[in-house]
Amino acid sequence: MTNEAESQDDLLDAVGPAFARLRRRTTQVPVEPPVERKDLNRNLVLNIIDEAEKEMSVGAVAEALSIDPSVASRMVGDCISHGYLLRAPSQADGRRAVLQLTEAGYALRDRFRSQQRQAFEYITRDWPEAERRELARLIVKYADSAAKATNG
Repeated sequence: MTNEAESQDDLLDAVGPAFARLRRRTTQVPVEPPVERKDLNRNLVLNIIDEAEKEMSVGAVAEALSIDPSVASRMVGDCISHGYLLRAPSQADGRRAVLQLTEAGYALRDRFRSQQRQAFEYITRDWPEAERRELARLIVKYADSAAKATNG
């Protein structure tokens, strides 16, 4: 293998650990209001329900997060008890309960998005504007591709 090929492999091998560091470090960036520990799970749950193209149940949240249904139930229960989600009858099957964001849930989702933008801007504050926008574009493209790859 050539040095160039080895360096390309090294770069690609570094992506996974970089994502892990990114997740840990981004939550430590100073934002207003500060990120609370429970916010990380709430953000996951609210985004999954908000972005879903179908009705979402606790089981669907567990499947989307690849976690045990009992863990998903606790996460969803936390969001319900704080008024961010509510259970409503399914439009397709009235015997089933589905999850919906409340007005407070949408407000919290928007707060999370503001915090994430603040963190991105803080972390890349010394970057040229063109690089910041290119990274943002590529992250969105990567997330869209990941969604397509996992939805069949």
